[in-house]
Amino acid sequence: MGLLDRLRDLVKKPKIPGLTIDTPGVEIVAEAFDPAEADSSVLARSPAWVAEAPAILRHHLKLPPEKVAEAASILAQDGWELREQGPDGELTLAHALRVQTLDALHCAQERSRMAGLAQRLGGDSVGWDALQPPGAST
Repeated sequence: MGLLDRLRDLVKKPKIPGLTIDTPGVEIVAEAFDPAEADSSVLARSPAWVAEAPAILRHHLKLPPEKVAEAASILAQDGWELREQGPDGELTLAHALRVQTLDALHCAQERSRMAGLAQRLGGDSVGWDALQPPGAST
């Protein structure tokens, strides 16, 4: 994503009051752990997902322990927070989290970006899920 794209996203992204990555009581409304399934299909089959409402997008990454800080630094540049979840064999399971309004295009772009980042660092991107408060449209 280039600088111009980032600036456009900042300008058009609405400020999302109230929802943070730490908001309690959120529920998984969509999940994509099959790399063969399109993100548009994931969202289309998710009856609990509210398209107009903000969501917490959470990517599940497996990274070498010595690369977690580097991944966190890279992701922070675009507003992601990386949180370690614990060991997973020789790798560390981590979640990259950000609040945003979801659509298939941005989900696909971020899935690809996370896969590329994880691969460059010697890890893997397992998939993503999205969380929203119950009754997010109200």
